[in-house]
Amino acid sequence: MGPRKKYVYQDGILWDAVFGEVVRQWRVRGCFPDPWQYRIVLETDEGQITLAEDEEAFWIEQHGERQALSTGRVVLPDFAGHRRAPLLRALHAELLVNLLPWGPMPNLWVYTRPWYRDAAMMALCFERTGNVNLLRRWIGELCSPYDYNNQGIAEADNLGQTLYLASLAGEDGHRLIEMALKEIPRFRTGSHICGQTDFAERPVYQTKWLKYGLRRLGLDDPYEIPVIDDAYSSLFWMDFRDQHAAHPRFDREHLDLYPYLHWAEAHFYGDPPPETVSERTFPLTREVRASQADYSRMAFLSPAWPAAQWSSPHTWHAAEMFLYFLDYPER
Repeated sequence: MGPRKKYVYQDGILWDAVFGEVVRQWRVRGCFPDPWQYRIVLETDEGQITLAEDEEAFWIEQHGERQALSTGRVVLPDFAGHRRAPLLRALHAELLVNLLPWGPMPNLWVYTRPWYRDAAMMALCFERTGNVNLLRRWIGELCSPYDYNNQGIAEADNLGQTLYLASLAGEDGHRLIEMALKEIPRFRTGSHICGQTDFAERPVYQTKWLKYGLRRLGLDDPYEIPVIDDAYSSLFWMDFRDQHAAHPRFDREHLDLYPYLHWAEAHFYGDPPPETVSERTFPLTREVRASQADYSRMAFLSPAWPAAQWSSPHTWHAAEMFLYFLDYPER
């Protein structure tokens, strides 16, 4: 998790999660995963082996000895007292595991570049858990207010996300702030902004993000949220909930493919969870048939996943679930 080297265990093999190389291999008679405590216990021909993570390292424990395969400090709250504490711990891990040395990824396998939208949602979570420092170096090294990940398009919502991320980086964010502010006139339409986000104009969502970023920095905010039909308006629940034009809800297909949309919408409206959450299923989060994902990079885990165009875990989904249950602890 966090800045550490990533590993994945499957069917007796411990893989380097990024490069797909075999690190260790055992003849396994029994496997007992406990994702809520960040550990897997293996019964092998060599005896019991435990793969575990804590705030300091990823460990292999065998014959009473413990070896750190990867180190790096992260904060792992136990969420004591929350009725969904095990679920929150697992979701937090699904966020941290997608943080690579070159940035926070929507999914560590099918994406090769960070997405600012997903990164901003991760940052909202890490503010709650004391892990914002894990993002500061990446934020400070950004050289554009756009991620250009959707077919090279400069997406207007990236400006607000960039400003918000820069607000977390201290002095290292100053250059990024200047770049984002210079780009606002490119999208300004009267008192709001309008451009492309996910291949459509979404001025309400984009202006909400812009206002949020400006306010997090304590900068002047002359912009007004337009009263315009915008399917993404309800995805921004962090502020400005009273400024919203009603729009049809996302349908069942969106829940199956892009569940983060439904979870954000449920957060906005205060609805019950949009799907049943099993606390014995792992990974918990997903994205399916995303247009910019390269699913072939998951083939070393299972040929079924590229065929299904399925990636898991997914950070936007994890972030929306995590923040939903933090804000609605009774659900």
